[in-house]
Amino acid sequence: MAQNASMEDFEALLNESLEMDTPTEGSVVKGKVIAVEAGQAIIDVGYKMEGRVDLKEFANPGETPDLDVGDEVEVYLRNVENARGEAVISREMARREEAWDRLEKAYADEERVEGAIFGRVKGGFTVDLGGAVAFLPGSQVDVRPVRDAGPLMGLKQPFQILKMDRRRGNIVVSRRAILEESRAEQRAEVIANLHEGQAVDGVVKNITEYGAFVDLGGVDGLLHVTDMAWRRVNHPSEILSIGETVKVQVIKINKETHRISLGMKQLQEDPWDTVVAKYPLGSVHQGRVTNITDYGAFVELEAGVEGLVHVSEMSWTKKNVHPGKIVSTSQEVEVMVLEIDEAKRRVSLGLKQTQRNPWEVFAETHPEGTEVEGEVKNITEFGLFVGLPGDIDGMVHLSDLTWEGRGEDVIGDYRKGDVVRAKVLEVDTEKERISLSIKALEDDPFAEAVGGVKRGSIITVEVTKIEDGGIEVEYEGMKSFIRRSDLSRDRAEQRPERFGVGDKVDVRVTNIDSKTRRLGLSIKAREIAEEKEAVQQYGSSDSGASLGDILGAALNRDDDDN
Repeated sequence: MAQNASMEDFEALLNESLEMDTPTEGSVVKGKVIAVEAGQAIIDVGYKMEGRVDLKEFANPGETPDLDVGDEVEVYLRNVENARGEAVISREMARREEAWDRLEKAYADEERVEGAIFGRVKGGFTVDLGGAVAFLPGSQVDVRPVRDAGPLMGLKQPFQILKMDRRRGNIVVSRRAILEESRAEQRAEVIANLHEGQAVDGVVKNITEYGAFVDLGGVDGLLHVTDMAWRRVNHPSEILSIGETVKVQVIKINKETHRISLGMKQLQEDPWDTVVAKYPLGSVHQGRVTNITDYGAFVELEAGVEGLVHVSEMSWTKKNVHPGKIVSTSQEVEVMVLEIDEAKRRVSLGLKQTQRNPWEVFAETHPEGTEVEGEVKNITEFGLFVGLPGDIDGMVHLSDLTWEGRGEDVIGDYRKGDVVRAKVLEVDTEKERISLSIKALEDDPFAEAVGGVKRGSIITVEVTKIEDGGIEVEYEGMKSFIRRSDLSRDRAEQRPERFGVGDKVDVRVTNIDSKTRRLGLSIKAREIAEEKEAVQQYGSSDSGASLGDILGAALNRDDDDN
């Protein structure tokens, strides 16, 4: 019985020994290098088992293997024995298993891992993470697109694992995440050492239409185009170039967004400090047109000092013309300072003020009554506009076209381009108006006709037309109308038909209207006036004489005089 027990114990110990010494297939085992020959390392993995591994499996991509006899290494046992009686082992698979264990722990702890880019594939690169191969997408290589990845190949550097699946053997890593994290730390450190108002040196990193980005040593600041110079800058490339070192001032720092605003002009003398002294109101200066808009033109008086010539201050005569028709960009012009607003940093300039007011010049050279000649520029319902010296216009109102007839009837005889002569009636320099008259070139026939006639005068007229309401008469070529009620003192005699065309009639002038060019005439007024005169000369009702006697005496006297 005792002998049997000892045999069982020995067998158990033997089996335990065999299990301990015999490696399990599909596991990582330790071995010792016993020889290096023909590009291979012969490794003893125990239990009198040896296997061969290519030397290249002991080196990282692009490196030379460093392996000597006696070195202990870990290998992956794929098969205990092959056809030649050797163990089938792999250093690469051992490294991969070891790497996956390490990488899974790093992924769980969100730690960085070290690796080297060793190949280019579609959409990105392959990275060796110490035995495990990962995919690095092209978008995760750098914070900006990388045109040449050559300098990054084979270089050991940290990566962040974005995704991994051991069963499928997939690992996705990012180099960009490391750079952004480092950059954020660097930005925070640089920003902590900056303060508003500080002057620093920077390198122009990028130029856009609205400004330039300047590298301040790990952090970028925006230098806006309006803060580059006191003068107008149309595009940043006018004064900056990429890679140029510039001195800038920190204008503002946003601690939350880490955005930095920079300025260059703030380090220069502000030209506005001397504007009021250098450009007094009413002074005239030479300037350059820098920009033209619908409402005017900007003129640079000096670097950093621009003024606006409003469209209303550009020309005395061109009122509804675009500023671009009067001046052009880069043109040198003479302007007058009209107003300065220091608070808003605005200068109002005038272009027309540097030239004499053409209406004032015209008034001096063409006083009232002067005859002028000009071309008809425009014809409206109320008159003609005639071009005059100084590129200005004068107006001939309808009422000043002719002495005879209505202006509405004769304006149709004129055409644009006709050259006409007229007389200056009035020049209003404030309202910029010139009144002309064509009819004033000739004497007023009405004035000539009634020159010796006064109100109350007795004149002889000729009947030219009989109407129901009265009679039309003519005096020295001037037509007038005597109403029925003015045909006689006696109502029974107020009949137009008692007159005939061609009759001569004595009438009394009751009104002279120069505007309507009409005489107010009345037979009735003449008769009443004659009666009063007879009463005064030949007696009154108090003397006992009758009205018939008085009028008879007056008539007899008239007959005797005749």
